Amino acid sequence: MGSGRVDVATRPKRADGVPALARIGRGPGPTGSLEFVTIGSATLAGLTPQAIGLTYWFDAAESGKPYQVAVRFTGKRLDLTGRRGPGDDFQVAASLPRVLPGSGRVALTHRVTGKTPGRWHVVAEGMVVPQVAGRARPVTLPKASATGFSTYSPIARMRAPGVVLGAWPAAVGLGVIGGLSLQAVLAGIHGLPVARVFLLALAASVLGVVGAKVYYRLTHLREKGGLLAAGMSVQGFVLTAVVVFVAGGSAAGVPIGHLLDATVPALLLGQAIGRLGCFFGGCCAGLPTHSRWGLWSSDRRVGTRRIPVQLMESALAGLLALVTGVIALQGPSRGDGLLFVGGLAAYVLGRQLLFPLRGVPRATAHGRQITLAASAVVVLTSIAVAVAG
Repeated sequence: MGSGRVDVATRPKRADGVPALARIGRGPGPTGSLEFVTIGSATLAGLTPQAIGLTYWFDAAESGKPYQVAVRFTGKRLDLTGRRGPGDDFQVAASLPRVLPGSGRVALTHRVTGKTPGRWHVVAEGMVVPQVAGRARPVTLPKASATGFSTYSPIARMRAPGVVLGAWPAAVGLGVIGGLSLQAVLAGIHGLPVARVFLLALAASVLGVVGAKVYYRLTHLREKGGLLAAGMSVQGFVLTAVVVFVAGGSAAGVPIGHLLDATVPALLLGQAIGRLGCFFGGCCAGLPTHSRWGLWSSDRRVGTRRIPVQLMESALAGLLALVTGVIALQGPSRGDGLLFVGGLAAYVLGRQLLFPLRGVPRATAHGRQITLAASAVVVLTSIAVAVAG
């Protein structure tokens, strides 16, 4: 391809070369250059609607410039009992517009819907697309084939190499338990009614999930689907939880400032644990990278070496949980909620600094800059007030 030439590896995929996270998240299906998305439960796999999930593996070029890869999947249903119809064959294409040389193993997962459920034979043909049409011939990648079954469509959409099913809800649930436990301890130290604070925290957690979905839907209006199918936003959860604590605390006669100061370490601890679920669950993924510091992970479509931004945000939240927790453990002080405001603003500031490392595009044009500036001002003001006081 001229100066943009890439030396594409065309050796077949070896099972023992699959990245560690992909081995953890792998289903019970075959190991090779082409795999079907599978699940161990036959009952769950047989539910409707059905889809065909396919993963094509290839090696990125060792050197050169970023390039595009296109893969054509051709499938035929094998368990026919009558005449072959439109739902018994398919030919679809999937593409990766930017593959980074030196990034190692890459897994491209594609889903085919609207076809007859059953046993399928699929052939995958990959090629490197020339950067300039007519300037070079496409480079052929290894051809692969596999035989497998369609599966339950929601599983096919969520599962991919490197994605551990159930990781996100498990981590979020563990984060809620850890946060509630820490908050109960801090509530007692601050002389607050532990039972009432615990009930407020439960209400804030439940309503926070609703707020997270509503916030996500309002900031992602172009995405299809209802509220139940929508993703969740941390901002929506935090805003809703704070409103519940303020309103509920006032109604229950709990000092709001002390309540919030006892809450922020717990909230940050929950975020630190929950973000681990994002990494293993394939959401909020970082940008692809060829750096040796990158970690192989997936966004449920492309598995490749990425910036581990979820782990970085988890570490940020964990550090702030430690700092605010140590301060809160000293017992009641000002009681004006300054620790809550400063700790939460510091988390928002760090989160905004990490956003450019995520592979998910921003939903607003100037929201990040405004939030970044506002959170920085709040952090500096909180530090100044604490020092002066």
